Amino acid sequence: MRALFLFLVLANVAFFAWTRYFSPADAVADPAPLGRQIQPDKLRVVGTGETSATAAKPVPPPAVVEAALTAPSAPASGACVEWGSFTVADAPRAQKALEPLSLGTRLAERRTEEMAAWWVFIPPPAASPTPRQAALKKASELKALRVEDYFVVSDEGPNRWAISLGVFRTEEAAQARLAALRQQGVRSAQVGPRETLVPKIWLQVKSVDAGTEAKLKDIARQIDGSELRPCL
Repeated sequence: MRALFLFLVLANVAFFAWTRYFSPADAVADPAPLGRQIQPDKLRVVGTGETSATAAKPVPPPAVVEAALTAPSAPASGACVEWGSFTVADAPRAQKALEPLSLGTRLAERRTEEMAAWWVFIPPPAASPTPRQAALKKASELKALRVEDYFVVSDEGPNRWAISLGVFRTEEAAQARLAALRQQGVRSAQVGPRETLVPKIWLQVKSVDAGTEAKLKDIARQIDGSELRPCL
C-alpha cells in the first residue's frame, strides 16, 4: 500500500510539472499581445472640436442644371396664332384659304367688335331717279370682275345705296384694299373715313409649329389688310 501511495504522489507531481512548464499552449503564448496589437505609442485621443484626418470628406451636393434662358426661335408646341380680322362676309373666304392645311379641330373663331375708322366704298349714285337700281347694277359689274366682298348700304343716311368694299382700322389697310381692287379693274372705288362699330372675326389656329406658321404667313399675304399675330 505504501508503494502505491508513493506512486500516486509522484504521478501528481509529474503531471503538475508538465502542465506548468511544458504545455504547448504556453510555449506559443504571447506575453504582451495587447501592447503589440494596439500600438499604444501611436494612439491619440481626438477632442470634440477636432476632425480626424482620415474622416470622409462631405459629398458635395449635385450640381443644379439651370434651364437655358434663350427661347427657341420657332414657336413652341401648343402655340396659338390668330389671323384677321375679317367681317362676317369676308370670313368664309379666309376659312376656305385655310382648307389645304387640314386644321380640323385646331381651327376656331373668335368674334369681337372693332371700331373701324376707314372704309373702301363706291359712292351712292348721284342724281339717279332710281338709285337702288343703279347700285344693284354696279354690284353686278363688281361680280363680273370677280369681286365678291361687298355689300350695298340700304340704311337711311347720306351713304344710302353706296357699296361698301371693306372697313378697316387704319388708312394704310384701306389703301391696300383699294390697290387690290384697282388691279381687278374697279375704277370708281375710293377710301374715306367712317367710324363705326363693326362685328369682326379672328380665325385662331392652335398647336402651331414652325412649318405651319410659315404656311399661314404665305396664306395671310393673299388677303390684303389681314394680320397674323399671337392669340389674345
